[in-house]
Amino acid sequence: MSNPLLTSFDQVPFDAIKDEHFKPAFDAALSDARKEIDAIAQNPEVATFENTIAALDYSGEHLGRLSSVFFNLNSAETNPQIQALAQDISPLLSAFSNDVTLNEELFARINSVWNQRASLDLNAEENRLLEKTHKSFSRNGALLDEASKDRLREIDGLLSRLQLQFGENVLAETNAYQLHITDEANLEGLPESLRQMAAAIAGQRELDGWVFTLDYPSYVPFMKYAKNRALRKEMAMAFGKRGFQDNDHDNKKVLLEIVGLREERARLLGFGNHAEFVLAERMAEKPATVQSFLEELLSKALPAAQKDLKALQDLAKEQDQIETLERWDASFYSEQLKQARFSFDEQAVKPYFPLQQVLEGVFTIAGKLFDLHFNLDKVIPTYHEEVDCYRVYDGEGNFVALFYSDFHPREGKRPGAWMTSYKSQSRKDGENRRPHISIVCNFSRATESAPALLSFDEVLTLFHEFGHALHGMLADTTFPGLSGTSVYWDFVELPSQIMENWCYEKEALALFAKHYETGEALPMEEVQKIKAMGSFLEGLATARQLSFGLLDMAWHTTEHASIEDVKTFETAAMEKASLYPPVAEACMSTAFSHIFQGGYSAGYYSYKWAEVLDADAFEAFLEAGIFDQATADSFKENILSKGGTQAPMELYRKFRGREPRQEALLKRAGLR
Repeated sequence: MSNPLLTSFDQVPFDAIKDEHFKPAFDAALSDARKEIDAIAQNPEVATFENTIAALDYSGEHLGRLSSVFFNLNSAETNPQIQALAQDISPLLSAFSNDVTLNEELFARINSVWNQRASLDLNAEENRLLEKTHKSFSRNGALLDEASKDRLREIDGLLSRLQLQFGENVLAETNAYQLHITDEANLEGLPESLRQMAAAIAGQRELDGWVFTLDYPSYVPFMKYAKNRALRKEMAMAFGKRGFQDNDHDNKKVLLEIVGLREERARLLGFGNHAEFVLAERMAEKPATVQSFLEELLSKALPAAQKDLKALQDLAKEQDQIETLERWDASFYSEQLKQARFSFDEQAVKPYFPLQQVLEGVFTIAGKLFDLHFNLDKVIPTYHEEVDCYRVYDGEGNFVALFYSDFHPREGKRPGAWMTSYKSQSRKDGENRRPHISIVCNFSRATESAPALLSFDEVLTLFHEFGHALHGMLADTTFPGLSGTSVYWDFVELPSQIMENWCYEKEALALFAKHYETGEALPMEEVQKIKAMGSFLEGLATARQLSFGLLDMAWHTTEHASIEDVKTFETAAMEKASLYPPVAEACMSTAFSHIFQGGYSAGYYSYKWAEVLDADAFEAFLEAGIFDQATADSFKENILSKGGTQAPMELYRKFRGREPRQEALLKRAGLR
């Protein structure tokens, strides 16, 4: 049987890939990658930038592409076979990574180039790659003794398995729960589109009535609209107990092991804790800087958050005689308050945001700003029938990228939304090799009576992930290791978060916010409401995000041995920003995939950090016009195309002419 993953490919041959192809493909790719590393490390010629640093960055291309295919499928279209393979393959990749980083011959050559850097006449990008490479080796074990290197290998193998296990447990818990309703009276308050979706899910499961799940398109609107408080509580408890139920999918022990191993790893490498290790490669640089940032912003957000909470509490008491507002009441009364203050009915507005139309809208905005054009290509293979692929061109007809979109929840797809890459941009042998980028979301599907319609929050999500995609698609660097989103993690959210701003501007909304049946534009009064709602309950929203950042930093700065109980520790860590009564049976940490499975450990603060950047950066567009070509060209040239070729603050200053100021965020959020 031929294995498509053993051949060289440009577009991923999803239609030909079978699960059993992955293991032999990884075995071959790892073997080839090791040979490449050996050739670099054992090169008899004097070490140079080209034969050592550049050669290392270009090495392992097939292994990198294979890994991106496999792990993206494990996130977006997994199954028990892929999950089992992941448990086998991840330690192999971790071991290979260690073998590279801890290769003494290779590091000696890297160190040789590093020591002669002043005389090499390197350009800015080459200097940046040299610095990144040397630092990556020196801070990941190259200078350790043999016993410490062995322990580092062991730790990394364990972490790779544990982080996978954490995510698999969250997915299993998400899939295991359903709220089955047979009495229509219990649907009071729920919009017709949500009822239809729930009926369709019930039908798929061969059940009568309606089924609601913990997938975001089902869970979020249920919590927002369900009048039945007891059912809201049941759903919220099920969501909050994921990984916290003392069953086969419990994550308490898993996350404690992860935290302990991260701490041990950081100390092996000369750092006080995991946060110190991570932040040495971030704009913030030190845990104290992050802690100060979070607490300063919290001090400005808390008065507004308490005011927001009182408004919700007053409304709950007035409408339903509720004396104590609980977490499962927050979304419901937030929606009630929004309708009361703004006469804004999200369900009435959703017909103006059909998914395909919003997608075309973001394409149009990308065209106006960055001269991009998207052509759907049904011939390119995808991994699921719901996935589309577009060829992206610039105004002169030059090929820019492939862009995949995957928008709906499935059993094998993890919750949330993310951008990823199947091929990074780089230049080699005179060719500008263009990237293949994907965004993955979990939006409601079409029903029998309507196309897939987005809430305004989902519109924001689509624009956000598309901003990440632009960062990947518009990359224009020489080296793959510096391309696209290969930037400091507290800078990577700038391109995504700035794109959300166009959703609030009438000039942008006019391009796509049109009723799917009549073609009528979103009424101007609704546009004005959307603009006004930009800071609605922002105090609560900010406090919530900051609580997650504080929790993340606590897990990664506190001595592991002092942590006795996950729930007790979490409660103390989030106490400064907590506004609702505690819920003993629920736990945030055991499903906090961003920091225990994804790449945001000691980095969750970066969402708020980047909001400072994006608010300040968007002020430049507001000053010149949201489609001002010169401003867009500067953002493309200095931010989107440059990747990690220069320090983030240096790139930002080139775009803005100065460093960012916090005032723009405080003004936008109504916190001053």
